[in-house]
Amino acid sequence: MSSIDRSQSVGGTRTYEVRTYGCQMNVHDSERLSGLLEDAGYVRAPEGADGDADVVVFNTCAVRENADNKLYGNLGHLAPSKARRPGMQIAVGGCLAQKDRDTIVKRAPWVDVVFGTHNIGKLPVLLERARVQEEAQVEIAESLEAFPSTLPTRRESAYAAWVSISVGCNNTCTFCIVPALRGKEKDRRPGDVLAEIEALVAEGVSEITLLGQNVNAYGSDIGDREAFSKLLRACGRIEGLERVRFTSPHPRDFTDDVIAAMAETPNVMPQLHMPLQSGSDTVLKAMRRSYRQERYLGIIEKVRAAIPHAAISTDIIVGFPGETEEDFEQTLHVVREARFAQAFTFQYSKRPGTPAAEMDGQIPKKVVQERYERLAALQEEISWEENKKQVGRTLELMVAEGEGRKDGATHRLSGRAPDSRLVHFTKPEQEVRPGDVVTVEITYAAPHHLLAEGPTLEVRRTRAGDAWEKRNTAGAAEPAGVMLGLPKVGVPEPLPAIAGGCAID
Repeated sequence: MSSIDRSQSVGGTRTYEVRTYGCQMNVHDSERLSGLLEDAGYVRAPEGADGDADVVVFNTCAVRENADNKLYGNLGHLAPSKARRPGMQIAVGGCLAQKDRDTIVKRAPWVDVVFGTHNIGKLPVLLERARVQEEAQVEIAESLEAFPSTLPTRRESAYAAWVSISVGCNNTCTFCIVPALRGKEKDRRPGDVLAEIEALVAEGVSEITLLGQNVNAYGSDIGDREAFSKLLRACGRIEGLERVRFTSPHPRDFTDDVIAAMAETPNVMPQLHMPLQSGSDTVLKAMRRSYRQERYLGIIEKVRAAIPHAAISTDIIVGFPGETEEDFEQTLHVVREARFAQAFTFQYSKRPGTPAAEMDGQIPKKVVQERYERLAALQEEISWEENKKQVGRTLELMVAEGEGRKDGATHRLSGRAPDSRLVHFTKPEQEVRPGDVVTVEITYAAPHHLLAEGPTLEVRRTRAGDAWEKRNTAGAAEPAGVMLGLPKVGVPEPLPAIAGGCAID
């Protein structure tokens, strides 16, 4: 079948493909982009289409130094397809589009549409305009035009969903370009957030993750410093909502009322992702991080006192400009003291447009690599030790979809514990669906996962499992995702954050 034939193989309707790079915020935005395109009559291209769709959308990230090289490489790969198929369209959105604007069309003149982080709702209109006018459409809004949660969404999961509570960030971290691209923090009205969650639960969702570039600063835009803890407690009153998570908070805004809300709200999970970045006060100051080592470790201590079984993860940057060996040792000290369940570690790389990119004292790659390996080895050891403490515990798992790559060969299924640890468990005789809940006993620990090798103690079929089954039933109207049009409730609203806004908040 030729490329042209393939692109027209879904009932003669134009097909689309969305390629996503970067953080959870981009993943969530891509669900909106998919929803918008389907609302406009497009259908998703078959798996493995690899550029054979009629519309290919790149949702880009600007955090990594080589982000632009990756984008232009991918655009170049599609150029021959575009030349063979005049009706094909290519769109570029996201943070890199917000930053580079007209540069994209100059370097890749075969691109049809460039849109930014603030106007994703314009994509279908821009595609149609580019088709009619036969010229590239570049439209970058400088501020949020409409909160993205008012847009249609095609969720990838039937049982778990992102819910954005704010968009933008008021911090000025010297390594991060996200605030310049996402803008100042804009909070969503609590009533609108809760209305979305209730609509999701009505669709069968049983787990939600609250998203924000700086999620626990929620309320600063609406004048309520305790708005985030109040929101967590309100989530606890939503019937049918079993699990609530959030990402990513900032130590500066992590207050005692939030810890209390986590501890006292049963469906708020015992999990916390708290970015550290560095354990050195000197480096934290150079990063413009508004906390110091003592403050950070104090938060960890309070969380552990209130929620003893909490799994705490973090982000760490190695080799920030000016980092000395003594500075790095301070990071290792915090890692030993905090005993993270998991750490996402990054070798510092220049983000064009950030103050840190122009700082003196850039660390040689060899030194950064050596420090990175030492940190990774230490964290691996701690992760394994912390996971071994789980052996013998009885845990409730929410069965996951696609998280156990070897499940087929091992006759196991996979699920997430309340603290988000990944557990592979023996497949029970009773049918179990993603979204259902099983009770197992942990028998073995590896650094990055747990095993439950004995029989499943209990299987609880859930509405979330029903939703997954309905979505995947042959001939169902929505076999590849769930469309959700959100209601407008209350005051007109003013949304979003792998790991927070840029994975390194």
